[in-house]
Amino acid sequence: MTRVYLSPPEVGADERRMLLEAFDSNWIAPLGPDVDAFEEEFAARVGVGHAVALSSGTAALHLALLLVGVGAGDDVLVPSFTFVATANAVLYRGATPVFVDSAAGTWTVDPALVAAELDRRAAAGRLPAAVVTVDLYGQSCDYDPLVAACERHGVPLVEDAAEALGATYRGRAAGSFGRMGVFSFNGNKIITTSGGGMLVTASAEEADRARYLATQAREPFPHYEHTTLGYNYRLSNLLAALGRAQLAGLDSRITRRRAIDARYREALDGVPGIAFMPVAAYGEPNHWLTCVTIDPALSGTDRETVRLALEAEDIESRPTWKPLHLQPLFADSPVVGGAVCAGIFDHGLCLPTGSALSEADQARVVGTVRGLARG
Repeated sequence: MTRVYLSPPEVGADERRMLLEAFDSNWIAPLGPDVDAFEEEFAARVGVGHAVALSSGTAALHLALLLVGVGAGDDVLVPSFTFVATANAVLYRGATPVFVDSAAGTWTVDPALVAAELDRRAAAGRLPAAVVTVDLYGQSCDYDPLVAACERHGVPLVEDAAEALGATYRGRAAGSFGRMGVFSFNGNKIITTSGGGMLVTASAEEADRARYLATQAREPFPHYEHTTLGYNYRLSNLLAALGRAQLAGLDSRITRRRAIDARYREALDGVPGIAFMPVAAYGEPNHWLTCVTIDPALSGTDRETVRLALEAEDIESRPTWKPLHLQPLFADSPVVGGAVCAGIFDHGLCLPTGSALSEADQARVVGTVRGLARG
C-alpha cells in the first residue's frame, strides 16, 4: 500500500503540455505571455476586474495590506482560526493582529464579534486599519454582515481566499468580496503552481501598483531607478503556464472533492462522537479539505489517537489549525473570544481529501476511524 497524503498536487498531460510549450517558447524568466493569460483567466473566473500573479499567497497578503494602507502601529482584525501566514503579513507591515473567534455554525470568523469589535473601537476612536477574513477549508465567510459592518465604519476588508478558489457565497465567487482578495497556489491547494499566489481587485490602479511593487518598484527608465521600497514577488512564466492548466481543470477537482466529502459523511454517519465541519446554507464550498471533530466522551477515542492510528497505516491526517491566539508568536496579541476555535482545535482533524484519492484508499481511512470509535 502506498502512502495516502492529505491533499497532494494532481497534475497530468495538460499540465505537462502547457509547461513544455512555455519552456520551448523560451519564456523562462519571470513574466511573459502565460503570466498575462493566467491573470486574465483567473480574474474572469473570480469575477473581478484584475488579477496579479505573485510568488505566494503570503506575498499577495502582504501587498494587499500595504495597498489598503496598513502601516506601523495599526491594528488589524484577523480570524484566530487560520494558518499563520494571515497574521504574519500583518506583522510585515509593523501592525498588530487582533484575533477574532469563529462562529460555531461555520467555523469561519464570527460576523457578530467583528461588528461588535468595530463598534467598540469606533466609540473609543481606535478603528483598525483593516479587517482580514479567511474562507476556511474551502468555505466562504458570511459576507453580508461582514461587508456591512466594514462599510459602516469605513474599514477596508481584505479577503484571504487562499483555501477557497471555486467556492461561492450566495452565487458569487470567493475572493470577490473585499477591496482585495488573495489566493494561494501552494502544493496542497485545490490547484497549484508548485508555489505561487494571486491578488485580485476591482481597481486597475491598485493592480498596476501591485505589479510595480512586486517587481522591485522599478521606475520606467532604461537604467535601474528606484524611489520606493519594492519586493521580488512576481510569478514566473513557467509556473503561470502550469497554473493555467490547473485552472482549466478546477471544476473537475471540485466535483471529485465534493464526492469524497459525501462518501466520508455517508460512511461515518452515526458513528458516536464524530461530527463534520458544518456546511453553511449561504454558499457552496470547494471541499478543499474534509474536517471532523472527535468527541472523546462519545466516541471512546480522541483526535490524537486517531491521527496516530492513521499515521501507522501510512495515511496522512492533520489537526485543524491551532488558533493563532494560542501560538507563542502571538502570546501578547489581543483576542476577541477564542473559546470556539480553541474547542475545534482540541478535537478537530483534517482527513485526506486530495482530488485523486481513490475509493480504496478512502476506505482505508474510514476503516481506521471506525475501528477506533464506538459502534
